[in-house]
Amino acid sequence: MHMKLSVIIPVYRVESTLDRCVQSVVDQTFADLDIILVDDGSPDRCPQLCDAWAQRDGRISVVHKPNGGLSDARNAGLLVAKGDCVAFVDSDDHIAPDTYEHQMPLMEHADMVEFPLMRHSGTPRQQPIALEAQAYTDMSDYWLHGHAYEHTYACNKVFRRQLFTDVQFPKGKVFEDAWTLPLLLRKTKRIVVNHMGMYHYCSNAHGITATADGTALAMLLEAHMQVLPHWCDDRYYMHVLNIQLDVARLSGTRATLSTRHVNPLSHGLTAKQRAKAVLLNLLGIETLCNINRRTTPTSAIRS
Repeated sequence: MHMKLSVIIPVYRVESTLDRCVQSVVDQTFADLDIILVDDGSPDRCPQLCDAWAQRDGRISVVHKPNGGLSDARNAGLLVAKGDCVAFVDSDDHIAPDTYEHQMPLMEHADMVEFPLMRHSGTPRQQPIALEAQAYTDMSDYWLHGHAYEHTYACNKVFRRQLFTDVQFPKGKVFEDAWTLPLLLRKTKRIVVNHMGMYHYCSNAHGITATADGTALAMLLEAHMQVLPHWCDDRYYMHVLNIQLDVARLSGTRATLSTRHVNPLSHGLTAKQRAKAVLLNLLGIETLCNINRRTTPTSAIRS
């Protein structure tokens, strides 16, 4: 069985990086793909650049739409995608040329494939997400023991398009991947994690990760709180607790995350997490948030 891939690229204010991004997809050694450029009402020359790419390569189509944000742009691309599978590339990033060639054969027996990602690509801070090649049929195992919650990115994955039949990226939310991936996992029967290929995630000083305030992080916290009743262990809870501490510190609001007794000796916890777990068990989450408000971001509580 041969599967076709649709690659969706939202475009907004990326004149300086758009060509590099699209060229990296055009140059993929897996050629049976179509590329959907979604011009999200970009006020610069991006609409013209998108149209020029469509004239240059017959596999490229362009959707021009009013600005609605990243989620809305991805959803618009999904509406016109025709491939058996879909992938997402952000227009300030790029992807290694053999990446999809390594993933697509695996998609014949999987609903999703995840592949390596390089954080802060091209900078002194660049750091690969190390992935161990493995297949998962238990989604809680993938989320908790595969630590999928630490890399919920849509961009370093290939999905069967049918998973999105009744799932959309949440319009009006930031950290949209953390909202969407758990919904897709509920419909997923098999995931393959592959150590081949590379998505280059480039630093963006104006992106949500770099500029997130209390309101934005509250959305991330809310996304994880939707998952906690279904999949939770001590390490994941401590991950979510860090987000709650940030939200309380930045917004001054009370904690919405429920206190959980965490075993300080649980596997995978760092020394600082073990100390924080002891304080959590002794003092409760609200007191921990109050302490965090009075400390610097580099304190033992905050790390």
